[in-house]
This record gives sequence, C-alpha cells and structure tokens, in this order.
Amino acid sequence: QVQLVESGGGLVQAGGSLRLSCAASGRTFSSYAMGWFRQAPGKAREFVAVISWSGGSTYYADSVKGRFTISRGNAKNTVYLQMNNLKPEDTAVYYCAARYSYRASTLPEEYDYWGQGTQVTVSS
Repeated sequence: QVQLVESGGGLVQAGGSLRLSCAASGRTFSSYAMGWFRQAPGKAREFVAVISWSGGSTYYADSVKGRFTISRGNAKNTVYLQMNNLKPEDTAVYYCAARYSYRASTLPEEYDYWGQGTQVTVSS
C-alpha cells in the first residue's frame, strides 16, 4: 500500500506560480512512477505530467509544456509540480498518483494509488 498526500494548492492570479507537493508513505517510493493529473468541474480527469521511477524520463501535456515542471526527491519520498505562468484554464483539482512500474504512463487507469487531491484556482 502507498498513501499519497498532496499539498500546495490555492488561489492565485493569472501569471502567478504555485508548487504542489505529494508526500508518499508506505512501500518503497523509488519503485513507483509518479504522475500529476487534474480534473475540472464537468470534465474527465486528464494527464498533466508524469515522471519515471528514476526521474530520468518526464512527459507533459501540451497544454502545460514549458510552464510546468515535475520532479521527485526519492530521499524525501516526495514528488513536486512547479506551475508557472498559470492560466484560468489550469483551474482544477490536482491529483497525485503512483504506478508500480519503472515506466511512467499518461493513462490514469494505469495508476495504482491516488491522493485526495488539492484545489488550484487561477483567477483572471
């Protein structure tokens, strides 16, 4: 079992920045690929950014490429999402997810564990 707890969400103006954190506990964190997904009201959950177990591979949704950065600190059992130049369309609940694989995936159904989510609201 892996428990995931997100933090760092909040209200920010367009153009601002936020840093989300996801703290993991339970099984060996470094054995898991990690991902950030988001879900806006009335929309399906969508891929934002994912990172392999080693941190050597990262993938981003086109909508966030160049603005968001995913990273992980295996010694701290934490994965981060640095979000810059935020836009109103980034408003959503952001979820952290863990996949028991060395390889990251952009498909939410391939993740084994999920956090409770943290709200990000970007005002125009």
